[in-house]
Amino acid sequence: MSNLELAERVRLTPSPCLRRVRNLEEAGVITGYRAVVDPASVGRGFQVVVFVELVGQDAETVMAFEEAVMEIDDVIECLRMFGRPDYVLRVAVADMEAFGRVRLEKLGRLPGLDKMTSQIAMKALKSVGTLPL
Repeated sequence: MSNLELAERVRLTPSPCLRRVRNLEEAGVITGYRAVVDPASVGRGFQVVVFVELVGQDAETVMAFEEAVMEIDDVIECLRMFGRPDYVLRVAVADMEAFGRVRLEKLGRLPGLDKMTSQIAMKALKSVGTLPL
């Protein structure tokens, strides 16, 4: 959305609107901008949710796992949970065969991995949520 469109929506002139946006950026309220891309159009239309349990919860195990999972581009979301599972990953790949390779060659080699369970997403109903303001 352009600054002009935003200004019209919030009923300001463009200059004060831009100043307010810059202030929100500097204050850390707005932390970035992104394009919303259709996963299928870039060869990542097959999404799998992976539940991960670690062998232990000590700092060394947790840090090693988190550092390693951040290096896997196919993992597009990683949530650390309270209770079981320890982590929920969202993996985006081209197809089932590609997921099989990622699971075997990347996820299966993550440090501290004890147990991994996968669920295939049937349909994304709300994949890019917005915060109600």
